Amino acid sequence: MTSEKIVILGTGGTIAGTASRASNNIGYTAAQLGISQLVDAVTGLEQKNYMHTEQLAQIDSKDMSFAVWTALASRVQHHLSQPDVQGVVITHGTDTLEETAYFLQRVLNPTKPVVLTCAMRPASSLGADGPQNILDALTVAKFPGAQGVVAVCAGVIHSAFDVQKVHTYQLNAFGSGDAGVIGFIEENSLKLVRNWPVAQQIQALAAPENIAILNALEVWPQVEIVM
Repeated sequence: MTSEKIVILGTGGTIAGTASRASNNIGYTAAQLGISQLVDAVTGLEQKNYMHTEQLAQIDSKDMSFAVWTALASRVQHHLSQPDVQGVVITHGTDTLEETAYFLQRVLNPTKPVVLTCAMRPASSLGADGPQNILDALTVAKFPGAQGVVAVCAGVIHSAFDVQKVHTYQLNAFGSGDAGVIGFIEENSLKLVRNWPVAQQIQALAAPENIAILNALEVWPQVEIVM
């Protein structure tokens, strides 16, 4: 039994969604189940006493806001600062997962693992992919030497710097472009093909100051994009 704690933060998304029929993978409502319910649905967890769950938000990730981002960064930083916390897992919608991952990496620069995971099918689906993705995310969060913000989906580990949503329906919805993936999860073990996102300890120590600056912003600058 491990003495290290893994914190699981729920934010809603398809992974917490439900539909009226188990055969319906499209006509569902996102963000219906709480994080404790999602964890309880994961088979293969021999023990759960090393996990702490917390519902931070309950939204469809297309509705992600700066307020939720800053709240999420604050809670992740709080938990990472605890000596007994080994890592943080975040359940998230797929529409803005890559933006959240990049935001957290740039603001927190964590030396512990922060693992975002998701699902392409709702929790009520006959073929729900959420439980396996959560199990895989926990495997990554507990892996010795893991660090930085990563995304885990369909057995693949992506760096926050490179992850992109490349499919709107397929279960392997994310890619890492030319940079390539960090690795794969197979039968609760990891096969790494490149390094974790690197952060120096001094960068991680600056996270509280970064969050304070973000919280002080009342209005973000408007940026025009010319195509």
